[in-house]
Amino acid sequence: MAVKSSRLVSILLLLQTRGRMTAAQLAEELEVSVRTVYRDVEALSAAGVPLYGDAGHAGGYRLLDGYRTRLTGLTADEAEALFLAGVPGPAAQLGLGSVLAAAQLKVRAALPAELRAHADRISGRFHLDAPGWYAEAEEAPYLPAVADAVWNNRVLDIVYRRWRTPTDVERRLEPYGLVLKAGRWYVVAGPGPRTFRVDQILQLATSGEEFTRPDDFDLAAYWTAYQRDFHARLYTAEAVVRLAPGVTLSRATPWDGGTDEDGWTTATVPIESVEHAHGEFLRLGADVEVLGPPELRARIARTVAELAERYRRAPAGRHRSADRPPSAEPPRPGDSPHSDNAPHPGNSSPPGGN
Repeated sequence: MAVKSSRLVSILLLLQTRGRMTAAQLAEELEVSVRTVYRDVEALSAAGVPLYGDAGHAGGYRLLDGYRTRLTGLTADEAEALFLAGVPGPAAQLGLGSVLAAAQLKVRAALPAELRAHADRISGRFHLDAPGWYAEAEEAPYLPAVADAVWNNRVLDIVYRRWRTPTDVERRLEPYGLVLKAGRWYVVAGPGPRTFRVDQILQLATSGEEFTRPDDFDLAAYWTAYQRDFHARLYTAEAVVRLAPGVTLSRATPWDGGTDEDGWTTATVPIESVEHAHGEFLRLGADVEVLGPPELRARIARTVAELAERYRRAPAGRHRSADRPPSAEPPRPGDSPHSDNAPHPGNSSPPGGN
C-alpha cells in the first residue's frame, strides 16, 4: 500500500512539473506497466484529483490548470535527503543563497509535522563543507556570470590563465555546464568540449550571442570520462617499493609472495613522475624502501645522505623555533581538546583548461 501511495504522489508531481504526459511515458518514468498507470490514474480520479486525459497522437494525462498538490507524499528519508542536499556555500557562490533558503523554507512549511521534525534533525546534525583542509579558498568572481551563461546558452569571451606558456590566453566558450569538485568550480564548454577552472578566468564578456547546446551532451557522463582520462594521464610511470609491516598505499599492487621474513611487502605503485614520487616517498621516512626505477632510488639516496650529513653537524645558531619544546608542534585542523584526529592533506586537483 505504501508503495502505491508513493507512486500516486509521483504521478501527481510529474504531471505538475512536466505538464501533459502519456501513460507510456509515466510507465517508463515509474518503471511500471502501462496497465498499472491506468489503474493509478483511475484511483487518483476517484479520490477527486482534477486529472483528465486527451485522446489522439498528441494526447496524454494532465492536471487541471492551476491545480497544485502539497508535498504530503514525501517519506522521512526523502525529506532528510532534500535538506541534506542543500549545500549553502556553493549556492551562495552561484548567487542562489537566498533562493535556496526561501525554497527550503517553503518545502519545510509544506511538510507534515513529523517530517518537518526529520528535516530539522538532519539540518542540525549534518553540515557539509566540501573543500579540503589545506586548500586555500578560491576566489571565482565570474562564477555567477558563467552560471547565467550556462543557463541561458550564452557565448562567453574570456581571458584565461593556464599553466603553460603563454599563460594568459583568449578563449571563446560555449558553456555547457558547471561542476563543483572538491570546493573548486569547473566550466565544461564547447567546442570540444573542454574543461576550464572558473577561478582562473581573468576577464569575461558576453555579447549576448546564443549557441545551441548539443542534445546528446551528458554532463555527468562527460565528467566521469574526464576524471578517468585525467588519472590515466597523471600516472605515467611505476615504482617498485618495499613497505614496512602495517604500511599501506592506496594505489599499491602487492607482488604475489612479495612479503619477506621481516614482514616487509614488495609492491608496484603508479607515480606521476620521479620528481613527484621523490617527495611523496620521503614523507614515509624509514617505512619505505624504493627499489626502482634506478633514478628515483638514486635521487632519494642522495637526499637522505644530504640530510644525514646536515644533522650530523652542530646547529649553526639558535633560532626562535629552537626554544620550543620538542613536543610543541604547530596546531593542525582538528587538533583540540574535543578532537581525536586531524585530517590529512589531499591531492591537488586537475588544472583544467587549454
